[in-house]
Amino acid sequence: MKSFYKFLVVMLTVAFLLPSGFSVFAGNKDRSGQAGASELLINPWPRSSGWGSVNMAKVKGVEAMWGNIAGAAFTQGTQIQFAYTDWLRGTGTSLIAFGLSQKIGDAGALGIQVVSMNFGEIEITTTDSPDGGVGVYKPNLMNIALTYSKAFSNSIYAGLVVKLISESISDVNAFGIAIDAGIQYVTGENEQIAFGIALKNIGPKMNFSGDGLSLRSLIPGQDNLFTMDQRSMPFELPAQLNIGAAYDFLMPADNRITLAANFTSNSFTKDQIGLGLEYSFKDILMIRGSYTYENGMWEDITTSDKTNVNNGISAGISLALPLNKEKGTFIGIDYAFRETVSFNHNHTLGILFNF
Repeated sequence: MKSFYKFLVVMLTVAFLLPSGFSVFAGNKDRSGQAGASELLINPWPRSSGWGSVNMAKVKGVEAMWGNIAGAAFTQGTQIQFAYTDWLRGTGTSLIAFGLSQKIGDAGALGIQVVSMNFGEIEITTTDSPDGGVGVYKPNLMNIALTYSKAFSNSIYAGLVVKLISESISDVNAFGIAIDAGIQYVTGENEQIAFGIALKNIGPKMNFSGDGLSLRSLIPGQDNLFTMDQRSMPFELPAQLNIGAAYDFLMPADNRITLAANFTSNSFTKDQIGLGLEYSFKDILMIRGSYTYENGMWEDITTSDKTNVNNGISAGISLALPLNKEKGTFIGIDYAFRETVSFNHNHTLGILFNF
């Protein structure tokens, strides 16, 4: 128990007294677009993204590695998940995610998460060939997360994530590291009440380097070409703080309705408030939906107040096919929908193996 309180004190201290060089939680819209590695803010998993990520107090297993790592401590055996997201459908942008959570000992769980964001092939343009025709290149954004979580008691769960971040094209790349930490507290006669806090994307600045930033040119008064290296401006990571709560309304015949709410404090964009519901029938069929609000959400996209392409509405459905009820073995198929402005929305499909 003493270890948990030390973990809590450190987490809250980092959240509100970040040292110089790190992001401070302010939800400042004027800083929007100044951070890099914004792909870290995209939820690649269908169950939680279909719920608008409002379930930070209740998320469990593999999906907790993105949302609130404390929930990974609920892993009872081995959980493997794959997911594909058609991001801003019609743009050719996609996310592919893989996650593995493995219980170790009586109360711990280790995990790994790999998320890759792809943009397809983009035409190369130069000053001599502004219309292209000289080839294509493929940007790739990837992050790999190593996680550990632990149950400190029947009510208190906590965990830590270390993320390795890579952004690259053929001749320019950036590499960074970030840390997430999370806590969940579960209480009530039937553990129907839950609270959670997650601090995400805390790390040093990143910057790009590579041959693509070099330029061959003449210096006045000289006859030979010289190579000049352009310096890339360092950028900060999109630090974020999530505070959530959830309540299960338990009904006869193993029916359940869960009400969940979440407040997100973004260091480089507007703060957000989300509210959602999930209905579950015997944990076999689950239907969920939510709405996430931020200032300017209802404004027209042509105005400067509308700074988010997402329109606030999320929905999802999950089907868990039991293979062995005694051991809790099942295969899950999940779908999530997130509404966007102008584009053809975001769609996520995933498959989950729990054994």
